[in-house]
Amino acid sequence: MNEYGVMTEPGTVRLERLLPGPAERVWAWLTESGKRGKWLAPGEMELRVGGKVTLNFMHADLSSEKEVPEKFKGLECGHTMHGVVTRCEPPHVLSYTWAHPADSEVTFELFPRGDQTLLVVTHVWLGERNTMINVAAGWHAHTGLLEDQINGVEPRPFWTTHAALAAEYEKRFAAV
Repeated sequence: MNEYGVMTEPGTVRLERLLPGPAERVWAWLTESGKRGKWLAPGEMELRVGGKVTLNFMHADLSSEKEVPEKFKGLECGHTMHGVVTRCEPPHVLSYTWAHPADSEVTFELFPRGDQTLLVVTHVWLGERNTMINVAAGWHAHTGLLEDQINGVEPRPFWTTHAALAAEYEKRFAAV
C-alpha cells in the first residue's frame, strides 16, 4: 500500500490507510461528531442519502500546533462546510458532497483486512492542479491524525505536516 495519495485520473485523488480494528470502529470515527472532530471536523451528519452534512473545521483543535500558516490565515477562526450524503451503506461506504475548495464529492470505503480495516478515501471533481495538491495533502494529514487517534498516541502537528505533504504532492503531481 502506498503511503501517499495518488491521482487516479484528472481531478481525482485516492488515498489508502490501514487502520486497527473492525470496520464498525472506523465507521464510528467517520460518522460520530465527537470522534470525527478529533481528526477532521465535528458537526451534524444525517446518515441517509440526501441527509445534510455540516463540518465545522477548527484546525487548531486537532493537535498541539496552534499557529496557522500565513497561506491559511483565513481559516484561523475556523470555517464551516456543508454537504449532502450521496451514498450511505453502514459500515462500508459513505459519500457526500464537499463544497470547499471546489464543488466535489468525497467517498470513504471500508474493507476488512483481518483485525484491521482498509480505509480508502476518494475525492473527485477537484478541478485544477493546486486544488488537487491541497486536497491530497489535507486528506493525508487528516487521515494521519485519524490513525494517531485510533492508536491512542499524541496527534501529529496538523499545519507542519500539511505543509510538508503539500510540498511532496507538488512534486508528485508535477505532470498535471
